[in-house]
Amino acid sequence: MMKAARRCSAVVNQLCVSRRTRPAAGTRCPPGSEVTPVGTRTRGTCSQPRTPARGPAEVGPMGSNSSSRFFGTLAQSLNSAQPDPYLEENPDRDPDLDPTQMDPDQLLRECEEALQRRPARPRRDLVHLNGMVPCRHKPSAPIRIMQWNILAQALGEGKDGFIRCPLEALNWQERKYLILEEILTYRPDILCLQEVDHYYDTLQPIMASLGYHGSFLAKPWSPCLDVERNNGPDGCALFYRRSRFALQATAHLRLSAMMLPTNQVAIVQTLSCQLTGQRLCVAVTHLKARSGWERLRSAQGADLLQSLCSITSQGGNGTRMGATQSAVPLVVCGDFNAEPTEDVYRRFSSSPLGLNSAYKLLSCDGQTEPPFTTWKIRPTGESRSTLDYIWYTHDALSVDSVLDIPTEEQIGPDRLPSYHYPSDHLSLLCDISFREEPHRLM
Repeated sequence: MMKAARRCSAVVNQLCVSRRTRPAAGTRCPPGSEVTPVGTRTRGTCSQPRTPARGPAEVGPMGSNSSSRFFGTLAQSLNSAQPDPYLEENPDRDPDLDPTQMDPDQLLRECEEALQRRPARPRRDLVHLNGMVPCRHKPSAPIRIMQWNILAQALGEGKDGFIRCPLEALNWQERKYLILEEILTYRPDILCLQEVDHYYDTLQPIMASLGYHGSFLAKPWSPCLDVERNNGPDGCALFYRRSRFALQATAHLRLSAMMLPTNQVAIVQTLSCQLTGQRLCVAVTHLKARSGWERLRSAQGADLLQSLCSITSQGGNGTRMGATQSAVPLVVCGDFNAEPTEDVYRRFSSSPLGLNSAYKLLSCDGQTEPPFTTWKIRPTGESRSTLDYIWYTHDALSVDSVLDIPTEEQIGPDRLPSYHYPSDHLSLLCDISFREEPHRLM
């Protein structure tokens, strides 16, 4: 084993690695085969040959022990003393500034190696809505945004009752690699997460080492705390790439309903593009779950919309904007726990903020949400629902591409989560661009 680990380290250091695919369940990787890259296609051209949107990841023959050591050096526990979660962050202070930057390709290889015994994640295409493949290496390149309820570890193992998912598939020591692999595969500029209960010991140090600034807000009464051997409360997290954005302001919100505080929260950050000066307001939230709570979700949505109207109209930093200035463009990501038929969905689609749902653009008429964003089997039965959304200001922003939804065959008969996917919710991802020219916003 020690000789194998030494050989692995030498191979990686020399960047001379063999290429291999992730195996199907119960099979081994044949040496010399290539990793399947993320595909791309244009809406309405499903049958055209797929071309890589990014270079294929190369996986070196590294031992799982070296992967664990590598991950362990990043996931250092922070001080137990933490600031008041509802205080706004100081934009001039960057607690995530870390001079030691990790190579995302190397970390992706580590993830692939740690997951060799698991089947590959569903292959998903990036659908280019305007028929053009945008370049992501120019100052005006689209902004890649990922939305994902990653499934709190305590809930997955202790409360959610996924009766068709073996407990072994939910083991955090491997599931964390599946989560990180998904993020590293698509490499968003902005990452919005819900049900995060391993922020301080895992996600924050990992993302900081990859060049991201992070913000976390826990639920006041997290259900994770009811689970024995939990890792603390779950909440929302928002990460942005420091090389792309500077932080102007942050608001940590506890959502209210009928003037009463609830257990749901939101993070709202106003960012400024480092190269063009364009501003963007980003919010992440997670509304109340379960059937029967539709009125509460609607009230929470109304409270969030009111806060967003105030923040964007004031320029995102508390200063009222001049008469000639327009509101800051807005992106709202979240698990709304609401189907498109619910009142909270109608509130967002008819809001004065002028919001549209990015995933409607995948449909033929541009008006229909995908058939599902979550698909699970619990003791009460099978649940297939559309609950997750990326909202954007359609007058100021345009969506260039959207990551498609896996098929039922890709999901598999046991649904989600599973050995090949770490959450009961699918990640959503889109590339957005500003409609205005940069000089008009500076």
